[in-house]
Amino acid sequence: MPTRVVLAILLCLVACGSSSQLHERRSFREEAQQCRLDRIRSLPPSRRIESEGGITELWDEAEEDFQCAGVAAIRNIIRPNCLSLPKFHSSPMLIYIEQGEGFLGLNFPGCAETYEAQSAQSSRRSSRRMGRRIGAGKEDDQHQKVRRVRRGDMIVVPAGTVQWCHNDGGQDLVAVAFLDLNNEDNQLDLRIRGSFLAGGIPREERRELRGSKNNDLVNIYNGFDQDFLAQAYNVPTDLVRRMQEERSSGLIVKCDEQMSFLTPEEEEEELSESPSRREEISNGLEETICTARVQHNMNTQREADVYSREAGRINILNQLKLPILRFMGMSAEKGHLFPNAQYNLHWSMTDHRLVYVVDGEANFQISDDYGNQVFNERVSRGNMFVIPQFYPALVQAGQEGFEWITFKTSNQPMKSPIAGYTSFFRALPLQLLEQSFQITTAEAQQLKQTRRQHTFLFPPSSGGSSSRRHRS
Repeated sequence: MPTRVVLAILLCLVACGSSSQLHERRSFREEAQQCRLDRIRSLPPSRRIESEGGITELWDEAEEDFQCAGVAAIRNIIRPNCLSLPKFHSSPMLIYIEQGEGFLGLNFPGCAETYEAQSAQSSRRSSRRMGRRIGAGKEDDQHQKVRRVRRGDMIVVPAGTVQWCHNDGGQDLVAVAFLDLNNEDNQLDLRIRGSFLAGGIPREERRELRGSKNNDLVNIYNGFDQDFLAQAYNVPTDLVRRMQEERSSGLIVKCDEQMSFLTPEEEEEELSESPSRREEISNGLEETICTARVQHNMNTQREADVYSREAGRINILNQLKLPILRFMGMSAEKGHLFPNAQYNLHWSMTDHRLVYVVDGEANFQISDDYGNQVFNERVSRGNMFVIPQFYPALVQAGQEGFEWITFKTSNQPMKSPIAGYTSFFRALPLQLLEQSFQITTAEAQQLKQTRRQHTFLFPPSSGGSSSRRHRS
């Protein structure tokens, strides 16, 4: 048989096999993501894992609402001077700092250790002169960048990136993480898969936890022989044994001493991923990721994208503000409504949304694409629920206002308002409105002109309270 024919057959077999695997994967995901929701629910965490240094809460990703959107959520409560141990996840995530402050580390593969600690003597002298936080008496050290995080920060974590967090403040640090399980970077199933590089839940405790899904909260070193690891690291076997220990202290541990990290005296502007910058970098993608800006504060009022003195404000985070999101297919929105104000009736054209209530209360209604009301609840702090793509939603804040964060499965989301200055009513001819709703010309004109001075945020009606409160 001619060589050319043999090569053609082999290429065909490879292509057919790859196509079959891709088809099977897509079929699995399509089956898992069938959104047949008769009712959307505001769901509490389904699992609560108590550790020595805090609490880890997980929402059940197998719930119909979460499967429809292909998302999941985790909330970590880290007590003062405690450490959330290093780990990585199979899905990209956005982490929102709801409360407190601390240090967060992201370790990107192949990136250099660009932060260098000084010797003990020079570090003490430098600490007195410049006020830097360097642990006295420690040997020289090199590590990747450590970031200071505070309330309102949103941090982007690519799939497979090792992360850890230390609370050096005086109150609990609360971090809420949104995972996009259906993201193309995750080629496994639609489950939370967290792999720990230290600690982990002991086997006897995992058996006590409800459900077998807790088996993924383990130390990955347990899958290797001690002698094999000792050779790989060129270290004694006793040290490997310590690395493999699944400590009874759990996933968040107390620190034996106050931890401190090398951080610049002044915050330096992180490099942007603009096209011009990429052309200047010789190493291309590697250095772009190593220097990418991954952090943005959502609480800054002066950076609000939508602002109303009577209704509130909205801060949007997308690929234009944080270019790394271009490669992640994710975005977020932080909203604050004043008492009795409304967030315009609208639907999302590009993404599913996962809503987490930060503070206050609101009446929230959602309709499906068949016109059935699938959600009608008064939501409050700590509630979390899904809004599927194309499902219209309407929100009215309670007497104390309403503050929320929305995670989205698109890097450049778009929504279509149903009322206000940018609504589709204003784009339709009057006669079309008259014939569609069997109304008079005056009524059609009223529909076109209503709320024409507002876009997405509506102030309270004349019958509602005009009081409002401001937050930093």
